[in-house]
Amino acid sequence: MATSLQAAGRGVPVYWHDAKEELMKRDRIMRKLIPQFGDMHLIGRSEAFNTLARSIVSQQISVKAAEAVWQRFLEECPKCTPAQVIKAGPEKLAACGLSKRKAEYVLDLAEHFKAKRVHADKWSDMEDEEVISELIQIRGIGRWTAEMFLIFNLLRPNILPLDDAGLLKGISINYFSGEPVTRSDVREVAANWEPWRTVATWYLWRSLDAAPVVY
Repeated sequence: MATSLQAAGRGVPVYWHDAKEELMKRDRIMRKLIPQFGDMHLIGRSEAFNTLARSIVSQQISVKAAEAVWQRFLEECPKCTPAQVIKAGPEKLAACGLSKRKAEYVLDLAEHFKAKRVHADKWSDMEDEEVISELIQIRGIGRWTAEMFLIFNLLRPNILPLDDAGLLKGISINYFSGEPVTRSDVREVAANWEPWRTVATWYLWRSLDAAPVVY
């Protein structure tokens, strides 16, 4: 299970302490950044469908707007199960603030889970790229959404979401004095973070917004 990557009780990913120590040894920016956030850490989600639905809701809108839509969505579908979403249908989902397209995407996700066209019970044993390949077959789930799933649900330690605006901005501000960065710049900086790229990414997100985002 994915939750085996979290220490019992505290919910801290088992690799988190070692990753912090390694990153602070190797990277002068991480050495300054990590101590600013004390005992804060990545908080995972154990429900695969919930995590993916929330990621779809959050696409291309601000964190604040996404949270508002998500809360309305939970009022309509309090258990956030595929059956509840299918029962709600496109009109009620749209009334929660989802665009027509996002409502279609969440319904397609629900249909995939209900029909067992995805192998959620096997994802914890699959390689990162194998999980991504399966997830992107679902409408509305691209590589970024799949990577958020790997980070927040499966707690994979070495994910580098190159399409993530927060990561790009965090690297720009912390490593390039605010200058725009390319994917090549990001890869070059992140080469020093292996195999803990998820952890470094999480701290760069915190450098922009101290309140952790949970998908």
